[in-house]
Amino acid sequence: MQLVKGRPENTDDRLAKEVRVYDLLDSLSIEYERVDHEAANTMEDCEEVDKILDATVCKNLFLCNTQKTKFYLLMIVGDKKFKTKEISSQINSPRLSFASPEFMEKYLDITPGSVSVMGLMNDTDNAVRLLVDEELLDGEYIGCHPCINTSSLRFRTKDLIEKILPAMHHDMTVVKL
Repeated sequence: MQLVKGRPENTDDRLAKEVRVYDLLDSLSIEYERVDHEAANTMEDCEEVDKILDATVCKNLFLCNTQKTKFYLLMIVGDKKFKTKEISSQINSPRLSFASPEFMEKYLDITPGSVSVMGLMNDTDNAVRLLVDEELLDGEYIGCHPCINTSSLRFRTKDLIEKILPAMHHDMTVVKL
């Protein structure tokens, strides 16, 4: 595994949703690096990739309220424990739980194990609210999947906030965990 600049030279064998991520980043003139790897379904699977990326790699949790009417993508530092109570009070939503894979695919065009902030580019109706652990904003670089868990990207946290999220028409709510 090695870190390379930008998109793969040949995208013929890549999924359309992955290629759309590269298209978006390129259209915004975002500098990014990529590492291709075996499927990484858990944070443990990502440990080797994290060392190569040398970025703040986060857990991405897709959550919903009890009624399944409000959806949230929570970006949290990888080694932190998620406690529903800490988030619920900050966003004024009683009891959150993990949303089903069906909703994940419907709103983000992502499957379990591939959840990423980049999936928000597929949420054109803004049905998903982005929640970001304040500690993630301290790092110079952030790491995420390009909507598929066989590659990981690294780009500047500043670019996520100032260029990528506005281009995807999404805001973020900073939370303290």
